Amino acid sequence: MPDLPRSFSPSSAGTYRQCPRRWRFRYVQKLPDPPGEPALLGTFAHRVLELLCGDPAPERTIDRARELARQVWPETAESRDFQALQLDEASQRDFRWRAWTAIQGLWSLEDPADVEVRATEQKVSANLDGVPFFGIVDRLDADASGLVITDYKSGKVPRERDRSKSLDQVLLYAAAVEDSSGERPDRARLLYLGSEILETSVTEDSLGATTERFSDTWRQVGEACAGDRFEPCTGPLCGWCPYVDRCDEGRLEVQQRVAAGRMRADAPARALLGL
Repeated sequence: MPDLPRSFSPSSAGTYRQCPRRWRFRYVQKLPDPPGEPALLGTFAHRVLELLCGDPAPERTIDRARELARQVWPETAESRDFQALQLDEASQRDFRWRAWTAIQGLWSLEDPADVEVRATEQKVSANLDGVPFFGIVDRLDADASGLVITDYKSGKVPRERDRSKSLDQVLLYAAAVEDSSGERPDRARLLYLGSEILETSVTEDSLGATTERFSDTWRQVGEACAGDRFEPCTGPLCGWCPYVDRCDEGRLEVQQRVAAGRMRADAPARALLGL
């Protein structure tokens, strides 16, 4: 019978909701889950912006961001995960251009020189409705209204029907900050770099609803661990699961989708399964 993890994060909760079987592979068996190109691009952009916002406000310029990107690039290029992508020279140039486009996109949303940054990459631990929460806040800001939780996103803005759910992550960060500091943030924001800002007020109702959903997922994880029963949720995302070769249901799902012409050509599972 698997033990419950010592802490639970928004990403862990999201993985469980996506597929309990994948959660077991990742968090119980602790099998590697190598990041793909979009995740590495986001990590690179986050690192540059973290360093930028650690500088004094007047120095947070696009030229400074460009300088930091040049400094940070070797860390990414020489990492094992990036090397595993086996990108040719043209693909690496495209990666760097897309990463820079994301970084530069911050200025289309706000001028970081005008932001009062309290902390970057702030680790927060808390007990949220009985759940041992852990997370890392990209940026903790302050303005005239109070504390502001800010999280960067380098991907696409979610569809209208998914926007509220997307804000759960930053609301959980807000709840954790309040639990650890005693100060409730005023707002929580997702900055989709180069696109738009999704923002919500932090209220008793919004925190209560979000922590209740988080707690319910934790309860489901506990029940799954107690019975060592982690059912797969098959679908299009099986094509991007790094464990699909270990999952009979996932393998069959990918095979059927490929045969029916309903699986993208760039789905990693095709190469993993020789399809």
